[in-house]
Amino acid sequence: MKRMKHVLSRRALLLSGSAAVAVAACSSAGADKPNSSDATSASDPYAGSEWRTMSQDTWRARLSPEAFAVLRKADTERAFTSALNKEKRDGTYHCAGCDLPLFASDTKFDSGTGWPSFFDVMPGAITTSLDRKLIYTRTEYHCARCLGHQGHVFDDGPAPTGQRWCNNGVALTFRPA
Repeated sequence: MKRMKHVLSRRALLLSGSAAVAVAACSSAGADKPNSSDATSASDPYAGSEWRTMSQDTWRARLSPEAFAVLRKADTERAFTSALNKEKRDGTYHCAGCDLPLFASDTKFDSGTGWPSFFDVMPGAITTSLDRKLIYTRTEYHCARCLGHQGHVFDDGPAPTGQRWCNNGVALTFRPA
């Protein structure tokens, strides 16, 4: 049993490079709806807003095909493809869908995963849901305003939070200070 747990660990899955894992990670099946009353967002000031009622056609017209796939269909961009992964300037990272500020640049760190990673989020900027697309359950997170998929949060980040908010670069825009 111990060997089985080791083989199915998150690190083993991530390091395997398996096509099945890549396909499962890009699938939207198995994800719960975003929880806008999550602890990261005590209330939902965006309920009923235009961002929540926008049609898929309107989103398609507003976003690039890659951003639409990630933000609206919960796909995952390929690792090491986002220019934001190497962004070092002071500023703020915003949702590419609705421009809500999500992360401050001083919370960004190089996680070595190939995606922009942060150890903390802006207050009230994020909602979460459970993602059961892989063998294990992960916490998926979304922009609190438009509910656009951003990425997943893990408990293997640096101090002070110990969290790694692993974000798709195509789901973000950067605003320099």
